[in-house]
Amino acid sequence: MKVLIIDDNEMNIALLKNLVTKAVHCEPVNFTHSPDALRWCEQETPDLVLVDYMMPELNGLQFIEKFRQLQGKKDIPIVMITATGEKEIRYKALELGANDFLNKPIDNAEFIARARNMLALQESQKALANRAEWLAEEVRKATAEIVSREREVIFRLTKAAEYRSPETGSHILRMALYSKAIARTLGMSEEDQDLILTSAPMHDIGKVGTPDYILLKTEALTDYEYEIMKEHTVMGYEILQGSKSPLLQKAAEIALAHHEKYDGSGYPKGLKGEDIPLSAQICSICDVFDALTSPRSYKRAWSSDEALTEIERRSGTHFDPGLVRIFKKTLPDILSIKDRYSDNTHPREDEN
Repeated sequence: MKVLIIDDNEMNIALLKNLVTKAVHCEPVNFTHSPDALRWCEQETPDLVLVDYMMPELNGLQFIEKFRQLQGKKDIPIVMITATGEKEIRYKALELGANDFLNKPIDNAEFIARARNMLALQESQKALANRAEWLAEEVRKATAEIVSREREVIFRLTKAAEYRSPETGSHILRMALYSKAIARTLGMSEEDQDLILTSAPMHDIGKVGTPDYILLKTEALTDYEYEIMKEHTVMGYEILQGSKSPLLQKAAEIALAHHEKYDGSGYPKGLKGEDIPLSAQICSICDVFDALTSPRSYKRAWSSDEALTEIERRSGTHFDPGLVRIFKKTLPDILSIKDRYSDNTHPREDEN
């Protein structure tokens, strides 16, 4: 352990060094110039500070005040050494952060007892900090394991939906990656970006309840069939709702609202404008773009320019105009993702 000694008198320094080395069994670090000691403390952390009161430039009180302002130095024990008996000085020192006092001339036995007490206190504080850090790391590990399991559930449910949908796994992956890219452009936190990335693939999970003759139909749906198809939003929400998991909560939110439209003409609730959850708005614009630019049995793949023109045309009706601007700003990243994960690409399971 390191003991910082600050005193402008060389003889006092020599005495304290000897006591620290032989009686307390610590490494002394000494300075006769208090500003130099303060600069040293900006890079290093002592386990105990012994500081004289009467010094030029920075006296003991001034040093304590500046020392306590340094990052990570609030709990380091400080003993102020002084020849004065004025109570006001001690009160001020305590107010600024001193823990104990020694009077000159120093009594060796008293010094050893006080130094050992302060070092024992510091050692206990370090042990508590290490314990807290260990506990925090264990919590992080446990949380990571829970998130991993949640993502596995999401992946497996998504695979189940894929078996019933004519859309490819690459479409689902691209749409999720587009959504994360837009979330990043919006300035969302890394945590929220990952939440959208992982929950977006669940947007159509409700299609597991849609009859095959409707889901796989290549001709235009009748009005009756379209009403049944629209129920996949509610069914998806019912599958995912009620969980304590933020991930499944977000997935439920997206599943229910990803067919809502900015002007209120969407379904299932006819939500309008800002009443539509942002996560669902993001997934909706990404889903539409990828659907337009992907080939289907009933249509050709549109070019990216054609799809962008269509999205701009729907600005203010289907999509929030502000989100359309964000989409255009993110377009270079989106096109890069589209090239990387084409329908001929077979993404790894851990990328879903």
